[in-house]
Amino acid sequence: MGSLCNTSSPVPALKFRGGLDRCGNPNSSVGSNSKNGSVQLPMGSFSGNSQPKIVTGEAGYVLEDVPHLIDYIPDLPTLPNPLQDNPAYSVVKQYFVNVDDTVAQKIVVHKGSPRGTHFRRAGPRQKVYFESDEVRACIVTCGGLCPGLNTVIREIVCGLHHMYGVKKVLGIDVSDLLLDVQGGYRGFYARNTIALTPKTVNDIHKRGGTVLGTSRGGHDTGKIVDSIQDRGINQVYIIGGDGTQRGASVIYEEIRRRGLKVAVAGIPKTIDNDIPVIDKSFGFDTAVEEAQRAINAAHVESDSIENGIGLVKLMGRYSGYIAMYATLASRDVDCCLIPESPFYLEGAGGLFEYIEKRLKENGHMVIVIAEGAGQELLSEVLRSSHQQDASGNKLLQDVGLWISQSIKDHFSRQKKMAINLKYIDPTYMIRAIPSNASDNVYCTLLAQSAVHGAMAGYTGFTVGPVNGRHCYIPFYRINEGQNNVVITDRMWARLLSSTNQPSFITAKDVIEDSREEEEPPKTPKTQMSDDNSTDDKLMVNKEMNGHAVTG
Repeated sequence: MGSLCNTSSPVPALKFRGGLDRCGNPNSSVGSNSKNGSVQLPMGSFSGNSQPKIVTGEAGYVLEDVPHLIDYIPDLPTLPNPLQDNPAYSVVKQYFVNVDDTVAQKIVVHKGSPRGTHFRRAGPRQKVYFESDEVRACIVTCGGLCPGLNTVIREIVCGLHHMYGVKKVLGIDVSDLLLDVQGGYRGFYARNTIALTPKTVNDIHKRGGTVLGTSRGGHDTGKIVDSIQDRGINQVYIIGGDGTQRGASVIYEEIRRRGLKVAVAGIPKTIDNDIPVIDKSFGFDTAVEEAQRAINAAHVESDSIENGIGLVKLMGRYSGYIAMYATLASRDVDCCLIPESPFYLEGAGGLFEYIEKRLKENGHMVIVIAEGAGQELLSEVLRSSHQQDASGNKLLQDVGLWISQSIKDHFSRQKKMAINLKYIDPTYMIRAIPSNASDNVYCTLLAQSAVHGAMAGYTGFTVGPVNGRHCYIPFYRINEGQNNVVITDRMWARLLSSTNQPSFITAKDVIEDSREEEEPPKTPKTQMSDDNSTDDKLMVNKEMNGHAVTG
């Protein structure tokens, strides 16, 4: 593939649809699915007036590019990358990423099929768009806790300082008692910030939680961008889940509307591993590893008494990845229940029948259940399907307590055998710990990739690995859906083989699930923060319709 900026290349010229090309030249090419020179996306996937940047090439090649500062500030000068003079990187051959390097979203394709969607490869460029002493960066953490948050903070600070000579990095502070601010997006309204230096963040990766504090909701685009502008901030690093990334997208749009030289970079975070496109989210490996302690305890308890049952509830509101991987890693689990795989209790092939079978065979068993599993059964019993918490989240009933009592009641009624059930709930314990070695390395790569992207002038992007290679992904791709366990996939089949549990689904269910996979992705949810707060939904809807948001 020739250079994205070299139209004399022998390969067909790649076309940008909308905006400017990578060299900053106005683009007039229009794709077949565009109107008036712009690509049309489903409502909710993009806000503001900017258009996604789509590059097409030969053999069905498509690059979903990320925005760049020169898209709306075309005369920005470039500077040599300070890494050229950094002795730590002088021994690395071809350290800089080629401007044409991209990462394929699908690594396994059929013979003769199109090359498909690609993303721009992450990493340092030979040219940057910020002077080292010009940069005034800020970091904010939003949403729930996750192992690795402090590592990401540390590596952003150290990456900016050691690789690019940046000395001014601020943390959006945890609290302002006078304003009752609790961190997260609300922290932009606070009067205080934390000066972050390599010295102050040196050991924070050894601690759980986030040194900056966090909160849900509190997204007021106008106030946030006013704060960024008033403080002279020109690089914003936003660490949070899918809702937080939606908020980051709208912040980028407002910054672009005002014509500010501010790079906005997102680092996706969710312990449930439910963010789409990327291979996995940071903290997930640590959570799976920590969950082993609870499963091991359940195994010891159940194995030490006649007809013992160890029941463990793990995180997983809509995606059962933690439960599935913890089960596969343990090899002591007899049954794993996740939101994606419906189950039933009574009758032939039901959960109760399987429990009786396992107890007769082994004298004990271990059950792992994700917090979002079986909610449809609880809704029927407790009539709770439409209840919400103060933040607007669907209120999940404690499925662990409910199924624990249901199992006890069943065997009490049957009077066939006496059981001894121990219920273990390590839900918040597994997310409040420091990240393990694997996640520490992963968080370092995420943070450094975000820093390289911002210094190179990219903005409005989130970073993550796709097929093992880190790349820059447009916000709208991260915000278009959820990553769920596919129960017709081989990984779920491996779990069923490991536990010997029934699938609890019929052939009809399998066919319907397969059809859902083939359907195009649904229009993304319009949420602004990890808590799906009602006020934030109204806010993003106003922004979508071109109205100003006034708090």
